[in-house]
Order: sequence, then C-alpha cells, then structure tokens
Amino acid sequence: MNKNLFKIVFAALVLFIIINNIFFYPQNILSWDIFGYYLYLPFKFIYHNLSLSDDSIVYSIIAKYHNTDTFYQASKMPDGQYVMKYTMGLSFFYAPFFFIGHAIAYVFGYTCDGFSAPYQYAIFVGGMLYSIIGIWALLKVLFHFFSANIAAIVAFCIVFATNYIVHICMYGQNAMSQNFLFTTYALLVWLSILWHQTHKTKHALLLAVICGITILSRPSEIICLMIPVLWGVKSIASLIEKTKHLLKHKWQLIAFAFIIIAFGMMQFGYWKLFAGKFLFNSYGGNAGEGFEFKHPYIWEVLFSFRKGWLLYTPIMLFALAGFYFMYKQNRSIFYALFVYLILNIYIVSSWSCWWYAQSFSQRALIPSYPIMAIALGYFLTWISQQKTITKLIAYVAISVCVILNIFQTIQFHKGIISGDSMTKAYYCATFGKLSTDANLKKLLLVNRLFGGREVFSNKNDYSLRMFKKFDFEDVQNHDSTFYRSGRFAAKLDSINIYTPAVEAPYCEITEKDHAWIRITAYVYPTNDTLSAPFSLVVYFDHNNYAYKYFTYDSRMMKLELNKWNKIVFDYLSPEVRNKNDKLMLYFWNRGKGNVYIDDMQVEIFEEK
Repeated sequence: MNKNLFKIVFAALVLFIIINNIFFYPQNILSWDIFGYYLYLPFKFIYHNLSLSDDSIVYSIIAKYHNTDTFYQASKMPDGQYVMKYTMGLSFFYAPFFFIGHAIAYVFGYTCDGFSAPYQYAIFVGGMLYSIIGIWALLKVLFHFFSANIAAIVAFCIVFATNYIVHICMYGQNAMSQNFLFTTYALLVWLSILWHQTHKTKHALLLAVICGITILSRPSEIICLMIPVLWGVKSIASLIEKTKHLLKHKWQLIAFAFIIIAFGMMQFGYWKLFAGKFLFNSYGGNAGEGFEFKHPYIWEVLFSFRKGWLLYTPIMLFALAGFYFMYKQNRSIFYALFVYLILNIYIVSSWSCWWYAQSFSQRALIPSYPIMAIALGYFLTWISQQKTITKLIAYVAISVCVILNIFQTIQFHKGIISGDSMTKAYYCATFGKLSTDANLKKLLLVNRLFGGREVFSNKNDYSLRMFKKFDFEDVQNHDSTFYRSGRFAAKLDSINIYTPAVEAPYCEITEKDHAWIRITAYVYPTNDTLSAPFSLVVYFDHNNYAYKYFTYDSRMMKLELNKWNKIVFDYLSPEVRNKNDKLMLYFWNRGKGNVYIDDMQVEIFEEK
C-alpha cells in the first residue's frame, strides 16, 4: 500500500467533509427523524421515563427547540405509553457524545435537558468523527484490493460522484442512519478481510459488534451477515472448506452469535416491556411506511425521474458493471457482495415510500457504497488494462458523472431539483439550469404536506366532474322528521354513530397521479358541537390499514344549531400504494347528541 498517497487522499477527503459540515451546520441537529432516533437517551438517562408516559415533557421540548412539526417519532399505545418508532441502534452511536454533552452542560451551567447547545454540538462533532472513521475504513479496503491510483480515484468518486456528501454533510446533519451505516459497512468489510486472513478472536468479536449494531440500527440490514458468511466462498468446495474452518473456531462462532442475539434482545426486550410483545411493528401498520415485498418498486428506485438511483447517481452504472469483472478476477468475494447487492436493492425497493421524501437520489442505498466502491474498483482495474481510446472514453464518462453529480447537488441545494416531486418533463426543462420559475414548477408532482390540512388553491388548473351522490333514502337508520330533500336523512345518535361508508377504488376516481376530492354535505346538529362533536372521516385503505387519515371536525365547521348547514371539505389524494386502494369516507358521531346528514356528494377535480 502506498502510505503517502493513502494519507494524502484521507486528509483531502476529511478536510472536504469538515468544511462541508461547518458550512452546512444545521440550526437544530436533533430534529425530525434524528429526534426519534435520539429520544432513547434523554428519556432513559435524564427523565427516567422511557415509556414517555408523561408526554408533556416531549411536547415542552418540541415547543422550546422546534424539533418537529408533529410527534410522529413514537406511537401511542392504548395504555397511554409510547413506543419509539425507530429501533435503538443509532442511540448507541450517539451515546458517547450525549454523555459528553451532558457533562459540558452540567459544568458550564446549560440546561441539562438533553437538547440544549452542548448536546447538539457534541452530537454534531460525533457525527463528523464517525464520517472520518468511515472514510478511513473505506480507504483501507480500497488500498487492500487495488493499486493506489485506482483506490484514490474510487474514493473520490464515492464522495464527489454520488449523493454521499448531500446526505452525510449537507442535509444529513451528520446524524442520520446513512452516515453511521456507511461507516459500519466499511468497517464490516475491512474486519471480514482481517478475520479471514488471521482468524483472530478480536476481529471476530469486533465484526460481531459491528454487525449487531448495524442490524439494531435498521433491522432490514440483517442482510449484512451475508458478507462475512459468504466471504471467501467461490464454489461448493470452498463452502465446505469454510464450514470446516468455522467449526475449528467454533467458540468464536458461538461468541459471534451471542453478541448478535444480545443486541437483538435489547430491542425485543424494549418492545416486550412497552408494547407487550417481543415483535412489534413500530410503524403502526401505516401503509405509507411499510414493506411491499410482493410488489417491489425496482424500476422506480433505479430509473425513475422522480428518484432513480442510476439517473441521479450514474457512476453506479460503472460499479454495477464492475461486478462482472469482480466475478472474473476475484470470485472469492463476488458471491458475498453480489448476494448482498441483490437483497439490498430488493429490500430498499420494497419500501412503500420508495422515494424517501426530501432526499437526493436514493439515500437508502448510501450504506451500500463501500460494497459498490469495490465493484467500481474492479471496473477501473479492467479499464486500466485496455487500449488508450477505451481508457479515454471511460475516464471522460466518469468525469461527466462527477461533474453532473456536483452540478445536480448544487441544483438540489438551490431547490431546483425537488426532494420528492421530480417528473421527466420538469427534469428535462431544468437540466443544466441554475434557476427555475413558477411555470416550470407546474411540471412537478403535486405538492403534498407532511402534516396539516392541504388547501386547494389552484382550481383553474383542474376540470370538475361529479362522482357520486348520496341522499340516504335507503339507509337503515334514517329519519323522516329531519330531512333536507326527499323523504329521509341519515340519523346519527349514541348508538348508531356512523353513516354508511362511501367506498371507491382509486382507479375509479382518476387515472392520474392525484386528484382533489371535494365532499359536500348538509348537516343538522341538535346539540352544541363542543359537547356533542362529530366528524367527517376521509382516508384511503391499503391491506386493511388506513393512510392519509383526515377528520373534518364539527368544531371547525362553524355550524348553526337546529338548522341545515352546508359543509365542504377538499381532500388531496395520497400517493396510493395500489390503484385498487379504496377511498373511504363517512360521518362519525363522537358524542351523545343527535345529528342528521343529507344530500352528500363527491366531486373529482383532475388536472387539465
């Protein structure tokens, strides 16, 4: 290994990472998803209330530090306790710097609440250190397999020709899972190399810890075990031989398994303690966040204009080609890395929210970049052995990928490339541009809010059609005393609390990517709506789970008692997971008073 070049490349990349981190220092690092990953620490060691049973503490923190708009980072259980949405793995990474921040806050008189400035600075510095460790491990791997020049080129490509820097430094706040998992995968590969060379116990134990914390950080990363398990396997004979080697080191194998299980039991124990069962879906069965293993979005993840990995990170095309040359040149690592690649793309593509909102390219694939770097190294090794013209074409293409990535990173930073709403038309219209305008932005997908009620403000861009009408003449619980038209109206009381649900699959509503759904109805309240509330409920159903669930509550309707009142509610369709997902809407009487419903209609607004 060329130690001088190693040091030069390492120093250059570390300096670049530090400068980017300082330049893009976040206003509040402990916010959004990071807030959820981090909650384990302050609520275990400061508030001693891991169940968050007193949620006033959480909301007072949010009010003070503005960590999030809505507290989506935990799920409230029927007994009033909360269960964290995210597994606890990242809290292990944060922990040393949490305690450092706590000590600084105590000594220098800052508020010791887990979120004041010392904690934020400590987590920020810790994130940078993990990034630096990841770059060091990546370079160790690359310089092990390749010539110094190729190793250096690959390292620079990973940093400058991918979305690595965007989600590690610029908008990853140094504290998102991609930062830590990139580092663990680089270490995992390096430790796999060392253990298979030396069979030392310390390498086996370190490898187990890295695998354990990787899986605990994101359970789908259990596929990381494919790398050490299949490392060195290039045939059936080598698999048998490796099995014999493992049996020779059975105590290491037992210790490895024990460490992995120990990490898992911490999460299982937490779920058992606060959710009542060892295995718990902390995402609450939300159709907006879950796996669709039967219908993976592989094409969209890889090639779509919205968030296609190979469109926005085209350098990875060369890395994918590199697996062929890896197979030819070093089959002993090919199966380990290729099996991991296939499983990883499948799992990432199976996530229902495959576009990972407000991100550049596919951020979920960043942890795999140490593996992709090895494949890219084999491609470049092959190129280095070709004729001059082939080399020239290849290096020009790679240079274009680097320049394109840097330019598109600038576009993303300026808001020209949207984090979740790109379309082919908009991509082509803004390609190579450093500015955009309102007319071009009309080419983007419709803007959806993460929380709150969406306002339908551009009706002139849509055409209107009637979809369904309901006069409630045939419902079982009708009333002939109060009605607006016909002979009957639907009556809701303390026993009959729901109107019949309106059901319609998305494919009947529209063939487009979205529609505004307007619900109009007449309601006749007989009691004060504060003491006898009712709501219009609207959502979509996927596999018997509700998503984009909205209630239009009576207190918001400005109603007059003992009088027919017209109400109108506009609802923007969600990102449906399946065209057969059903729109569900109905009225729900949440109080004990009587309310009457009549003449409901559903209208559809589609883009012209």
